[in-house]
Amino acid sequence: MPRFAANLSTLYPEVEMLERCAQAAQDGFRAVEMQFPYAHTPARWREQLQGHGLELILMNAPPGDAARGERGLACLPGREADFRASLEQGLEYAVSLMSPRLHVMAGCPAPGTDPQALRETYLANLQHAAEQAAAVDIDILIEPINPRDIPGYYLNYQAHAHEVAQACAAPNIKVQMDLYHCQIVEGDVSMRLRHYLPTGRVGHIQIAGVPLRQEPDQGELNHPYLFQLLDELGYAGWVGCEYRPAGDTRAGLGWLHAARRASTH
Repeated sequence: MPRFAANLSTLYPEVEMLERCAQAAQDGFRAVEMQFPYAHTPARWREQLQGHGLELILMNAPPGDAARGERGLACLPGREADFRASLEQGLEYAVSLMSPRLHVMAGCPAPGTDPQALRETYLANLQHAAEQAAAVDIDILIEPINPRDIPGYYLNYQAHAHEVAQACAAPNIKVQMDLYHCQIVEGDVSMRLRHYLPTGRVGHIQIAGVPLRQEPDQGELNHPYLFQLLDELGYAGWVGCEYRPAGDTRAGLGWLHAARRASTH
């Protein structure tokens, strides 16, 4: 059975963010991920994580001005200084919280922006991020995101993400493969897992039910089959539970209990 990490940004919305560590630990999670930890100091996060025996396995760098609709800076020409400041803050938190992965969001370029300028900016920023992160033994992740959830997002397809990772030629640039986004944009999820996992470029996997991004046992994807496939393919990483519970988080964890039972047979 895969190792599951609770996403604190989406699970346990019944309680305040810091308190979600206790909830996750009580439900048997040993690892967590989160999108943006920056509302609290690293010291406060360390207290909660260590106090509840949790490992932080993934977080995001600041995405820019979220209030203005910014969803990352990495591909935006003219915003290189802002990107570097975001990266610096993200790495500072990641080092302090011992997160081995930092997701760097690509961004939503203005319509009509020159595609070549976007690509050159994206590659240059990622190569800089890879150099800075390698010095502290951290992987930089890039994630294809569906344009329904984030209209205009630069990176939508698995093939594009892997091509970018290859072009960067940095071993610590990895692809964050969210099966929810993959199903919405491309489908054929199991074959994409079979194709991309053996490349060694998939640095993390996330799950959610499709189409409503609720529990994995809701919707059109057969997650028990996909969990077996991950085992078959030898995936040893974490699977992040980045879904929005349909109701009470704990009441919706039947899929997790079923997966744990299946692993004992």
